[in-house]
Amino acid sequence: MTFDFALIADSIPKMLMGIGLTFQLLFLSAVLGLVLAITLLLMRISGRWYLSVPTMVYIYIFRGTPILVQIFIIYYGLPQLEFVRDSIFWPILREPFGCAVLALTLNTGAYVSEILRGGVLGVDRGLKEAGAALGLSARHRLVYITAPIAIRLALPAYSNDVISLMKSTALASTITLLDMMGIARTIVAETYAPYEVFISLMVIYLVLTWMIQRSFGWMEKRMSRHIKVEA
Repeated sequence: MTFDFALIADSIPKMLMGIGLTFQLLFLSAVLGLVLAITLLLMRISGRWYLSVPTMVYIYIFRGTPILVQIFIIYYGLPQLEFVRDSIFWPILREPFGCAVLALTLNTGAYVSEILRGGVLGVDRGLKEAGAALGLSARHRLVYITAPIAIRLALPAYSNDVISLMKSTALASTITLLDMMGIARTIVAETYAPYEVFISLMVIYLVLTWMIQRSFGWMEKRMSRHIKVEA
């Protein structure tokens, strides 16, 4: 089997035309998913069963089912519901982009919520007790003691989730969006050369993954600069 390097050189610029859409999906889903995850976390640790139980059910459902199935249900299923078509959200949900963002947001929110909860549980109990002894309220202890430490502890796992989210954006091509994967599939349909095209796409995703890893690595180093490791 011989590779058509000319096709690779021609395909990469075409696929990069979809990188803007990929970044839009990644950024919007990551930001909205983080907001959702924080909300779920607060509900989960609230100590009130009527908040924590629905949260656990939600997390179980979205972590226990494939993201592709979730995309299909939202894209093909929600438009079948009349109250959805009559709602203020219909202008967003009638477009594949809005459906993709919603599915990615709901999915990553469930995962990130558990990541953040792990960070919160990793905070030493003695630090919280020390804050209480100093007269800090529960809210102040959460904001000034628990949150900064929990974020630092959760950051490595969160970086992995962002990378996973970036790769999941490729599934948006299954609902007609022309992101990088969508363009790649179009090129394959025209050239019948899947190896060259998908290997080129793989290289692009590897570069993006490296960039995300380096960015989070810098953030981790920055947030841990005050920690000295004893030999």
